Amino acid sequence: MAQVTVEVNGRPYAVGCEDGQEHHLVELAKMFDQQVRHVSEDMGQLGDTRLFLMGALLLADELADARARMATAQAEAGRAQADRTRIEGRAVAALEGAAAKIEKLAAE
Repeated sequence: MAQVTVEVNGRPYAVGCEDGQEHHLVELAKMFDQQVRHVSEDMGQLGDTRLFLMGALLLADELADARARMATAQAEAGRAQADRTRIEGRAVAALEGAAAKIEKLAAE
């Protein structure tokens, strides 16, 4: 298990993570630090616990919005796939009908 020191609101924190995940953890900590600093700028120094809570809530809100957008996109993709399947079925039927007419004309 790897050990990484990240900085949040100007303070270092030692955090453990799986080997190979160090860079990812540092990037996540940077995102969290940005949220905490944003809260601190907007509300002043509230103490680490309250700042961290507000930062975490803001990130959770962003995550909830992203999940909602993803669900909407997945539903739209499903509708588009169903439309595509329906249109392909119509195209196949039209081509089969045209082929049958051509064969009938050729046989005459």
